[in-house]
Amino acid sequence: MKDRGFVQATVSLKGEKAIKRGHPWVYDEELDFKDVNYDEVPNGSLIDVISQKGSYLGTGFLSKNSKIRVRILSNNANERFNDEFWKRRVHYAISYRQAVMHEDISCSRLIHGESDGIPGLTVDLYTDVLSTEVLSYGTEGVKNIIYKALVDELKLIGINVRGIYERNEAQIRVKEGLELFKGWYECDFVGVPDSPLTDIVENGIKYTVDVENGQKTGFFLDQKYNRQAVARLGKGMKVLDCFTHTGSFALNAAKGGATHVTAVDVSQTAVDMARHNAEVNGLDDRMDFICEDVFELLPRLAKEHAYYNFIILDPPAFTKSRKTTDNAKRGYKEINYRAMRMLPRGGYLATCSCSHFMPNEMFYRMLKEAASDAGVGLKLIEERRAAPDHPVSMSVPETDYLKFYLLQIV
Repeated sequence: MKDRGFVQATVSLKGEKAIKRGHPWVYDEELDFKDVNYDEVPNGSLIDVISQKGSYLGTGFLSKNSKIRVRILSNNANERFNDEFWKRRVHYAISYRQAVMHEDISCSRLIHGESDGIPGLTVDLYTDVLSTEVLSYGTEGVKNIIYKALVDELKLIGINVRGIYERNEAQIRVKEGLELFKGWYECDFVGVPDSPLTDIVENGIKYTVDVENGQKTGFFLDQKYNRQAVARLGKGMKVLDCFTHTGSFALNAAKGGATHVTAVDVSQTAVDMARHNAEVNGLDDRMDFICEDVFELLPRLAKEHAYYNFIILDPPAFTKSRKTTDNAKRGYKEINYRAMRMLPRGGYLATCSCSHFMPNEMFYRMLKEAASDAGVGLKLIEERRAAPDHPVSMSVPETDYLKFYLLQIV
């Protein structure tokens, strides 16, 4: 192949097959840097990946500290990885959100990592503040170009960004050789706001988002349309919302016409925020709040013969690695079993998992096992995923992480 000026690495047959299927990750054990002084290759360099027979397969960022050694950016041998390349990627991402989110773009995920061809980068828009996370060494080196392109693209559609807050706290950054930090991004094309708080409106409900202290990037945007589904179904029902966090499912149910909603979280801070959001939206007269561990609450409510005809289970990820998947499955099964036992025949259950280490097939089997143990049947109303601003790349299974089921107990 023509010499492109990049260091070349030869990939194993297994790695070659994965690249040809469209997966952008090449693992350390799959690569051989022949005739190269690897120690002198700068971390974050662009690397040409070639087959055993010497044919070009793609170019990506080198990450010398990570098991994911190269993250493929393009398989176009004529690609130039300059500023215009990154501007195009940003333009494609924003154009896609305009198409699938319409007016909801003002409160949405703009960049979803590998699904948008920008590895390891998450960018969420909260009205006029961008909250970002970078988990790739190579992407860290070009983030200024990407941020500037985002600000410019958003301005073209009438959104003026007043600040960019970086939430670079995930331990995976350490594996990439990156430091952990959070704070406002200082540059010459956007300002530094005085406060980390910004107001958003999602599904007609007002929230205050804290981009500095809120979980992840400040708010969970991926359940946006699943909350609408709960609001439609919960009209006229008594609802129990477990793991409520900022109260988003509970608020949607109350706004949708539920007769009463109980919101539960183990964190007092989360409960206080949920109560505040209920008051701001004038929904607190039909809601109450409990600070308690859901694993302890559900058995207690069952003993007290508490009545709910709609239970929502939106737990945090019970597993963040394959090693703990079995323990996570037991946790998911326990709460679903308890909810199924509590609900009357004809009652409704919304249940989900946000861990990509809990594949959909395993989650589905778990639900059937929980129903069998609870002595009930399940009627599947709807199976959903994350909102389309969190796109799934069909060649990258890791991007398909959120499972959401609406069920009836029969």
